[in-house]
Amino acid sequence: MFDVDKDLEFNLIGNKPKTKIYSVYNSRQHSTIGMIQWNSSWRHYCFFPMNDTVYSDRCLIRIGEFVEELNKKHLEKQVSDKVFK
Repeated sequence: MFDVDKDLEFNLIGNKPKTKIYSVYNSRQHSTIGMIQWNSSWRHYCFFPMNDTVYSDRCLIRIGEFVEELNKKHLEKQVSDKVFK
């Protein structure tokens, strides 16, 4: 049985100057199920699911929590950078 806390992984795969890119990986099935990256239109990190993937409520909650953490850290860094300029 899939355990979202053990089997869902967030792997940093890209490090741009201001943002990062993560793959969302299902370690039980050995497959990437989506990407998390900056969306300039929304000015926010967003989840981009792979085609033909299905998510349980708990899986969506965990992905959402990770995206929320990234957005919070990004905002804190922007505020910090403005204070020290």
